Amino acid sequence: MEEKKEYDLTIVYDYKEHPDIIAGRCDNCNNAQFKSSMKDGIFLRECRKCGMKKMI
Repeated sequence: MEEKKEYDLTIVYDYKEHPDIIAGRCDNCNNAQFKSSMKDGIFLRECRKCGMKKMI
């Protein structure tokens, strides 16, 4: 039985500390569609399904 991790979706995770478990997929829900934005030189990726955010 696979253990499901619970992610706090109010936190923006750092990709260096939390790289993708499966490349290009959300760690929380395994979705492959993201919204992306840039602010102050930081690339932010947000899952379209669950809203998990990572700074890339």
